[in-house]
Amino acid sequence: MIRAENITLRRGSKLLLDNASFVVHPGECIGVVGPNGAGKTSLFAVLSGQLEIDAGMLSMPTDWRIARVEQIIGEPLRPACEFVMDGDSHLRALQEKRRQTDENSDGTQIAELETALVEAGAYSAQARAEQLLSGLGFAKSAWMRPVGEFSGGWQMRVALARALMAPSDLLLLDEPTNHLDLDAMLWLERWMASYPGTILVISHDTAFLESTAQHILHFEDQQLNRYRGGYQAFIEQHAEKLRQHQQAHVRQQQETARLQQFIDRFRAKATKARQAQSRIKALARMQTLEPLRQQRGIDIQLPQPDAMPDPLLSLRGATIGYRQTNSAADIIVLPGIDLTVRGADRIGILGVNGAGKSSLIKTLAGELDLISGSRQPAKGLKIGYFAQQQLDMLDLQASPLQHLLRIAPDTPEQALRSYLGSFGFSGDMATQVVEPFSGGEKARLALSLIVWQKPNLLLLDEPSNHLDVDTREALADALTTYEGSVLLVSHDRHLLRTTVDRFWIIADNQLTEFDGDLDDYRAWLQRYHASQRQNHQTDATTATTAPDRREQRRQEAQERQELARRRRPLDTEIARLENAMQSCTHSLEALEQRMAHPDFYTDDNQDERVRVMAEHGKLAKAQQSLEEAWLAQQEALEALLND
Repeated sequence: MIRAENITLRRGSKLLLDNASFVVHPGECIGVVGPNGAGKTSLFAVLSGQLEIDAGMLSMPTDWRIARVEQIIGEPLRPACEFVMDGDSHLRALQEKRRQTDENSDGTQIAELETALVEAGAYSAQARAEQLLSGLGFAKSAWMRPVGEFSGGWQMRVALARALMAPSDLLLLDEPTNHLDLDAMLWLERWMASYPGTILVISHDTAFLESTAQHILHFEDQQLNRYRGGYQAFIEQHAEKLRQHQQAHVRQQQETARLQQFIDRFRAKATKARQAQSRIKALARMQTLEPLRQQRGIDIQLPQPDAMPDPLLSLRGATIGYRQTNSAADIIVLPGIDLTVRGADRIGILGVNGAGKSSLIKTLAGELDLISGSRQPAKGLKIGYFAQQQLDMLDLQASPLQHLLRIAPDTPEQALRSYLGSFGFSGDMATQVVEPFSGGEKARLALSLIVWQKPNLLLLDEPSNHLDVDTREALADALTTYEGSVLLVSHDRHLLRTTVDRFWIIADNQLTEFDGDLDDYRAWLQRYHASQRQNHQTDATTATTAPDRREQRRQEAQERQELARRRRPLDTEIARLENAMQSCTHSLEALEQRMAHPDFYTDDNQDERVRVMAEHGKLAKAQQSLEEAWLAQQEALEALLND
């Protein structure tokens, strides 16, 4: 188990934990929650050996293997599947050692290496890596793409798959859902349920925590408090704890007032002096209970728009996509879009990653030009656009106050400070540079700058990615009372449920109204992916009215013949490789049957054991080479058929 006793942890001058204690038992899934900057990620750094505690005692099994998601992709040219397999460092070390072992080397050494490779799951490793990538939303065609070609969000998915690939006893997941769409999130929930080790997961997604965590570890007042049950049980227990704390504080205030009254009344009387002195000592000994404090401490107030045109914004016959500067064809994301955003609309935009949600938001914001069609803004339209990369636009060496002064230089400083205070930047924090701020604090600052101009249309693309639970609640409350229109892209189910009235969905290059709620969308996702697996069927409903039907049939026959000619050598090579793989599999099975016999490992059979293990190693390597060649031919065939 993990046991911490009276630990103290600092980052620079900031005290994160002060004499905190907690226990984590083997096999538990623990949700770690608390406000941004409380020390959650620092705790993970301590558990993984990257950071030392300042005082106290922390113990955990020395033989535990620890896995966590790395934030930096060190090998951008590495194919995704290989990068994921690299997560199993023990397996990679064995494979490298086997590669460096000459076939003429000592047979016993080769046999031992082959046994170790079998035990490490070497011959199922690629299939496991592919399964992880598929579960996290990667199409088969992307499995061998270099990691550096993916966007930042998809790179984080690859890093997550790599962490899940690593054999581990303790899995540390820091905001694993930030870059996942809903179907990948549901897959991860199922994966975590089957994981046999111990999991600590930091997440601000309350629905995800409710589905996965068995207990909650809460950062509170530089302590770590453990609560039994999922997130909802934690909320109920914590509320009861605060209620009892408030009652105790009230009782203590009453007792303090009573003692002080006695002291004031009888201090000067000789006959009562001794009793008064005892009351003074009792008052001094009394532990002072702090009054009830709302943990949130942030009450986001979105400025209401000065005017609300209706409609606000329309697209007509719009083709959304990306123009190419070279001779290549434009990339079409969504063709033929007609939509209208009305005053006071509150719309959530659904769709799997890559469907075009961000492209739609960018187009509505005017950040992405239409390929064709028209964008029709109302007179008086004022847009507040929060992009996924919004945090990159902050000046890390400037303070929140300096950021706001740049866009409102004529506003009195006190008014700016009051405004920043409503977003949690009060006192000295308003004048500190942004660089050391947590991701959630930077996101709050970015949002405060966007809404300063009193927009009447908020376009929010994953605004809650870096926000803690309390700030998410504050944002949800603020959006609920905001009188302007909101278009929201988010994977936070709670934020969507509490802030939008209806949904649009993007699927199959079309934007349509979605008639249902998030539970209906979950069912829709399952049906959608089932149909995707079954088909890749072509919609052959286009009616042909060409006058020369015979010529059309001739051209179609020519195309079929050309396709058959080009695919024939691929089919032949695939068949040859499949036969070779089958033969190799039969030979391996025969050797493994012999290796499974008890007398195979006796001293009398040492020579046979060396020979069989060496032969098994050669066949296993040959099998792997055949599988790689087969996959390459399959990819070539798939590319030909999709051409």
